[in-house]
Amino acid sequence: MDTLPVIVAVDGSADSERALRWAVDAARLRGAVLQVVHVWPYATAERAAAAEADPVLAELRTKLAAEESRGAGLPEIEFRGLAGLPDTVLPELGAEARLLVLGSRGRGGFASLLLGSNGLASAAHAACPVVVVPRPDRDRTRRADEVAPPGTPQVALGVDASSDEPGAIGFAFAEASRRGARLKVLSGYTWPMLMPPAFEYAAAYEATQQDYADALGKQLTEVLAPHRDRYPEVDVEVVLQEESAAGLLVEASQESDLVVVARHRRRLPVGPRLGSVTHAVLLHAVCPIAVVPVDQDGAAQGAS
Repeated sequence: MDTLPVIVAVDGSADSERALRWAVDAARLRGAVLQVVHVWPYATAERAAAAEADPVLAELRTKLAAEESRGAGLPEIEFRGLAGLPDTVLPELGAEARLLVLGSRGRGGFASLLLGSNGLASAAHAACPVVVVPRPDRDRTRRADEVAPPGTPQVALGVDASSDEPGAIGFAFAEASRRGARLKVLSGYTWPMLMPPAFEYAAAYEATQQDYADALGKQLTEVLAPHRDRYPEVDVEVVLQEESAAGLLVEASQESDLVVVARHRRRLPVGPRLGSVTHAVLLHAVCPIAVVPVDQDGAAQGAS
């Protein structure tokens, strides 16, 4: 049995408190311990470790104790103070967690920025799935006080039909199952196929767009099949269309409780960076976004 906690990063900001609320539900759904972590950038390790003296943790402890006294049914909660730079310490915590949860912005960030450095660093480097909880008024089509869209719960999953992404797919199916949600699988593709000039004569192997879409659809069906067998209770809708994958997912976030993407990374001279689709979804989706490592064996099981 996986005994790793759900870890949520807090800093006293409204964004981190929204992340805490989401993490409370995530830990409760998983039957997991919730670890509330505050990283002090300018504190000694000894001072940071004294959680009782941390005003950020003390305030949250008081709020959560009051909720517990009202019968909120909270999961087991631990409080932990750490010293260091958040964009370095938080990704490292992924090795100790089944799930790492952060707000989209923290204290000291520019209000005009859509995603802070801590969220980007964690999404790119953490060993476990990372959930970023955006501000509810990120997109003006949603009310600032709206916590989740009304109606049937929905998890949206972005899948590249031409590749296998078992970590993200397994995570999305497990999350839909535990939430009693439907799963909307979205896959975008480009047509005509982009080919190097040397192969232009092949005319994309003389395939028609329908041939190409059919081939992708068959591959997507095969990739999803073992997960559908494992979670037969999950209602699955598959959308495969000629459109930007990022655009499909951002649009789906308007009616979803969670968007799940694989952490495709591109390597640059300065080190690994998130792939373009994942980066765009983190910047523009209006519901929480889960970024799941593609190279993590058993990522879905670790998040169970």
